[in-house]
Amino acid sequence: MTWATTDIPDLTGRTVVITGANGGLGLETARALAGAHAHVVMAARDQEKASSALAAIRSSHPDSSLEIVELDLASLDSVGAACNAINSSHHSIDPYQQRRTDGGAGEQDERRLRDAVRRQPPRPLGR
Repeated sequence: MTWATTDIPDLTGRTVVITGANGGLGLETARALAGAHAHVVMAARDQEKASSALAAIRSSHPDSSLEIVELDLASLDSVGAACNAINSSHHSIDPYQQRRTDGGAGEQDERRLRDAVRRQPPRPLGR
């Protein structure tokens, strides 16, 4: 049995956060979920690349609901600011996907993000 992005169910009303959404797996994940009608929060360090990625997604999914949040996983201050920005704009967040950074600091980055999220007030996941 094979799987394709067309197998993703309708995600209308869902909000997802994709880290590294400006390239590679993160971009393709953002594109697929936007195509399934999720609101996609594109969390990325390089804002210029993120804007280009958003435009690329919109070219294939013109009615997509997208936003960009600046996030540098190497900076705990940036992680906290991104968490605050996302929390202030969204009642709930649905699935979460993180891609490993090219610098190989994935495990340390995951720990920083996990710690920052734990410091946030509890919120329901999903709807």
